[in-house]
Amino acid sequence: MDLRKVKKLIELLEESAISEIEIHEGEESVRIARHSSGATQTIIQGSAQGHPAAHPLPQQQAVAPVETGHVIKAPMVGTYYSSATPGAAPFVEVGQTVKEGDVLCIIEAMKIMNQIEADASGVISKALVESGDPVEYGQPLFVIT
Repeated sequence: MDLRKVKKLIELLEESAISEIEIHEGEESVRIARHSSGATQTIIQGSAQGHPAAHPLPQQQAVAPVETGHVIKAPMVGTYYSSATPGAAPFVEVGQTVKEGDVLCIIEAMKIMNQIEADASGVISKALVESGDPVEYGQPLFVIT
């Protein structure tokens, strides 16, 4: 893949609100991701010899540890809220038992408040985001054990 194209993709990513982009061109692909620290990582893969398997720019971040238990992930991009209104009690707290279908939080996306429900029963062992934080699609929100 042409290095100029990769540089242009990095510039587009940095100028936009998106956090990750992946492009496939023939047998080659490039994945560019922005991490929470603002660093950008680029991985180029191809089948031709002499192509690098990975090319970090400018620095790679450590991979987050895998959570044990059932992980509830954000089904959309938006803003996470732990309660229905500011100052109200949160829907759930760490140590609380929840049943499948219980409301865990709200994610606001495009001015629409979306209730996020538990897809498993158990005890909330970890809350991984704070109220008011932006969340990405697939980002872990809670761990249920």
